[in-house]
Amino acid sequence: MSAASLPSLDLGRYAQLIHASTPMRVEGQVSEVTGLLAEVAGIPGRLGEMCLIERAGEPVQAEIVGFRGGRTLVMPLGDLHGVQAGTPVVSVNGLTTVPVGEAVLGRVLDGLGRPIDGLGPVLATGRAARAGGSPHVLSRLTIDAPLATGVRAIDGLLTCGLGQRIGIFAGSGVGKSTVLAMIARHASSDVNVIGLIGERGREVREFIERDLGPEGLARSVVVVSTSDEPAPMRLNAAWVATTVAEAFRDSGMHVTLLMDSVTRFAMAGREIGLALGEPPAMKGYTPSVFAQMARLLERAGTGTQGTITAFYTVLVEGDDLSEPVADTVRGTLDGHIVLSRALAAENHYPAIDVLASVSRVMPAVATPEHRQEASRLRELLARYQRSRDLVQIGAYQRGTDAALDEALDRLPAIEAFLRQAPEESEALAETVERLTAAVYPPAAA
Repeated sequence: MSAASLPSLDLGRYAQLIHASTPMRVEGQVSEVTGLLAEVAGIPGRLGEMCLIERAGEPVQAEIVGFRGGRTLVMPLGDLHGVQAGTPVVSVNGLTTVPVGEAVLGRVLDGLGRPIDGLGPVLATGRAARAGGSPHVLSRLTIDAPLATGVRAIDGLLTCGLGQRIGIFAGSGVGKSTVLAMIARHASSDVNVIGLIGERGREVREFIERDLGPEGLARSVVVVSTSDEPAPMRLNAAWVATTVAEAFRDSGMHVTLLMDSVTRFAMAGREIGLALGEPPAMKGYTPSVFAQMARLLERAGTGTQGTITAFYTVLVEGDDLSEPVADTVRGTLDGHIVLSRALAAENHYPAIDVLASVSRVMPAVATPEHRQEASRLRELLARYQRSRDLVQIGAYQRGTDAALDEALDRLPAIEAFLRQAPEESEALAETVERLTAAVYPPAAA
């Protein structure tokens, strides 16, 4: 058989495995365990590298998070039960990499990029370093095209652009996951990357099977780290999801990155920072938490070819939008969507408070007519909200205020426009038509 007739082999994956192999065994031992940290002597590792604590039975993976007095500080990614002083620790000798590319579509990964869906290994031809960086500020494309999410309240009044980063702010149980699922199913992007950070274990499968569905999962990558996993796993899950999204963006795709939630990412960073001895700052959050959040959020957005349109949920404590994490995220992102507990209590879903929400790129991606109609709906809704109490108790007499009378006349159409079932979806052009019909009387439309 001639060389020309031999089948072509893709040796790239095998070359990467050889490159990632450890030719020399570097071994140390546990010298001390305090809380979440283990001190290891004899391993000259680098920040972010992985190692194995070889306890009796199954070894425990750990990540190098710091150094103290000539010893290496590692944070285990599992239970330390059974570890004692002198337990061997072996360096893996390499920074964490993540499988990327078409092979990860439809897969569910853990906080280290390993598959947990029972579908076998991810046969990806490429891997990317988890510790990436944001694109150069002058290499980012300008946001000039809209992203249709399929959610009328967002597309009509808070129009998002391809490459925008926007926060979804809400307390617990107000419908964040439902809004994310609607965007994942109906957004006009090429790929979804969904990061479930610190999520309840019960809700992960429900979100994948019920909210996302087979159709949504087929064009999505889901990265999961539940609330009972160690802080490094929850922190890494956010970096892994971002790295996977960056690889799709660099190939020229339009990616929707959905992360729930940045608050639990910050809490994981706080756990690690306090364990390392960092001084607590605002509400117990250490200074490194806010630096990490800025790096995470800035990695999304436009690049030299594709885009990452990112939606980050923020779990606000007691519905307080001024708490440190919410305030920091709101000041970094390109807009915010506020979910209202009062609207949810009235069975108004999605419970988006359009008067408290804003999209900073809407003027660049919506037509002047669209912006005018969105402004008119806001004016009508604001007029009604100012006098809502008087109207509800029957103290307002029609004819007293012409502007309020107009708002009351249009209110049923406005509420019908803002309410939407999770399975409903509309194209952006249809949403704009319905917006026009909601704010203008039929004769004037």
